[in-house]
Amino acid sequence: MRAGKICGLKWADVDFTRRLAHLQITKNGDSRDVPLSKRALELLEQLRSIDDVWVFNVDAKSLDVLFRRARDNCGIIDLHFHDTHREAPTRLSKKVPIEVLAKISGHQDLRILLNVYYHPDMADIA
Repeated sequence: MRAGKICGLKWADVDFTRRLAHLQITKNGDSRDVPLSKRALELLEQLRSIDDVWVFNVDAKSLDVLFRRARDNCGIIDLHFHDTHREAPTRLSKKVPIEVLAKISGHQDLRILLNVYYHPDMADIA
């Protein structure tokens, strides 16, 4: 998910029973549901009592600053928060068909998904 979507997520948008996060307004103007992993749900449960409206009490700019600081402290070069937006579809591509991946990621044009965000590991395919 994009930083703005993460920072704008409200508890009312998280369905623990169905294991989904509902994104009200996305880049393409549509709403969609994003599946949440077991680990994501565990982490969200830990945060649940911190704030009664927002899941993450941080704006996108502050998140970027925190990400850069953590990256620099780890000595990692050339990693940006938006890279996580590419990583998720790549990981999910090992579990779901490309059509399902497009629906989850909100890509209406498969060419963009395939050319920009989808980077399968050839060693996993072989």
